[in-house]
Amino acid sequence: MVQIIPARDISLYELEEKFGLQLATDTNFFTEWTENLPTLTDSEKQAIARVKSNYLNLNKHRLMSEEAVKMVVLSPLLI
Repeated sequence: MVQIIPARDISLYELEEKFGLQLATDTNFFTEWTENLPTLTDSEKQAIARVKSNYLNLNKHRLMSEEAVKMVVLSPLLI
């Protein structure tokens, strides 16, 4: 029988541990997401890398509300 676990009741860390999930870091994993984009400056690349790192660090070990995601991801991009 299949067990359904609501997303609000499990963390990414628990999913990684239970199912052996791994973060895909290959930039060609979804090529359609990177086609026909403008070139980023070094400072823009650094800012995006910082947002990504902050999100992954927070999301991995605790459950995050939509408001927390907005603060971690959207706020730095809107500055």
